[in-house]
This record gives sequence, structure tokens and C-alpha cells, in this order.
Amino acid sequence: MSTGRNSKADVDASGRKKWNLIVDVALCQNCNNCVLSAKDEYVGNDHKGYSAAAPEEGADLIKIARKVRGSAPVVDTAYLVKMCNHCDEGNCMKVGGDAVKKRDDGIVIIDPVKAKGRKDIVDACPHNAIVWNEESQLPQIWTFDAHLLDAGWTQPRCVDACPTSAIEATKISNTEMSERVQREGLRVLEPELETKPRVYYRNLDRFDKCFIGGVVVAKRDGVEDCADGAIVSLMRNGDEIGRTQTDEFGEFKFDKLEPESGAYEVRVRDSEAGDASITVALTDSVFVGVLTLE
Repeated sequence: MSTGRNSKADVDASGRKKWNLIVDVALCQNCNNCVLSAKDEYVGNDHKGYSAAAPEEGADLIKIARKVRGSAPVVDTAYLVKMCNHCDEGNCMKVGGDAVKKRDDGIVIIDPVKAKGRKDIVDACPHNAIVWNEESQLPQIWTFDAHLLDAGWTQPRCVDACPTSAIEATKISNTEMSERVQREGLRVLEPELETKPRVYYRNLDRFDKCFIGGVVVAKRDGVEDCADGAIVSLMRNGDEIGRTQTDEFGEFKFDKLEPESGAYEVRVRDSEAGDASITVALTDSVFVGVLTLE
């Protein structure tokens, strides 16, 4: 585990550096190392000034949600690591008073003494990221491992524990983070809530967008075979909005489509084998079946 010291340069030309977390949904393999590292760090351990000991039985401070898209044989399973978002405009701070504070480095801390009995702080979070400790009658969160960072660690334990590098912690200015968001296409959960989370996601479309997939076959000498390299167009309202080619197994896939977005037409053409098409009413990810070129 990394225990190197933080940089002494706490402020740059663009403003104070603050902690952010970036989770790559495409890299998470549901190994649960992040969940277990949080359990090991918080269950039974009292970090004075940061958090009271979490109970052995109860909701996890870090959790992983699972989403299965499509149906056999075109199926996509993705995993979403979720925890406190350390929002800049969190509702927990609006109702919590001096029991909830935002540190200069962007980390939110729920005071383990002042928040005693404050179940309203749990109810205030629209992201459902605050856990109620029934034993201690306390609202609790994953504190970004602030106690470790303050002791000189360069990153939280969940980052160290992830074998696929799906989780990254970075301490940079808001300006630099905004640039990364634009450059890398990062998104936050439930942006419509306007809580300004500091946990960002890469490839979030694996979890909240839809795809249309299928298989194309061609008849050659009376025998059906996979159509490799056929041109597949995705049409909407008469316009082509996407184009791809079938792979060696005749499969194709159009991703990052909005759920419940209505009618699409899939058109397939091959200069030798012929054409095929199908209309799809998209509600959730769908496998359109086998399209035979004629």
C-alpha cells in the first residue's frame, strides 16, 4: 500500500487543490476489493474527529451496483462503484448545520459527536449515500479516508485495493478538474440534483445508456453463414445517426442510446449478399435477433 507523503504545494495558480474520485465503469470487475477495504478500515475502528466505528452488520459505506443490458447472445454486464459523493452543494450540509462540514480540500465530514441522533442527515441525501449506524445512532459516510490522507497517504485505500485501476483519486484545482471532465467525457451521478458531486465516472454509459445489437447472416450456396464486414446503419426519422460493420461472427452493436427513446431502423447492406432491415421501438437495451441478407 502507498503511504508516500502528499505534495507540499497545496495551492496552484488556478486555486486551491481539492480531492476528486474518478471511477471507470468499464474497468470494474466486481471483485469487491474496494468494499472490503472500506470494511477493514471503518468496521470496529474509531477514527476520532473523522468517524465513529462502523458496525459489523449494516449497510456498506462503499457498495457496488450491477446492471445487465440486452439478452443472449448479446449481453453486457456493468458494475457501478458508489459511495458518498462529497458534494460541494450537498443537502446534508444544508440540514446538518455544524454537524456536517466541507473541508478546504473538498472532503465532507459528518462529525461523529455532533451528528448523534441526526437521522434527518441520512434522509437529506438524494443520492442515498449516507448510512445510518443503528448501534451508535449516527449517520455515516465513506470519508474519502481523510484520516489516512491527513496522516500522509497519497490516496484512499480503495484506490490501492483496486486490481484493475478502476478507481483513481486526484487532488487538483476545480479548473483543472473541469478540464479533465470535458477532455475525458467524465460524468457524475444524477446531475439534475445539482449537488455538484466530487465523484466522477468514466464510461457511465455502460450503466445508464442502451444499445441495439444483433447478428447478420448471409446465404451462400444455400447455406447460412455469418456475414463478416456487412455495413450496418442506424436510422432515426430517416437520418443515419450511426454506422458500423459486422465482426467475424456477424455481430453488430450501437451503444450510448437513450432509454425510452422511441423508434429506430436498422439497415444492413452487403454488395454481394444483399440487404436487410428491421424497426425497433427502444425502451431498454435490445437484441434484435438474426437478420438474413437477401
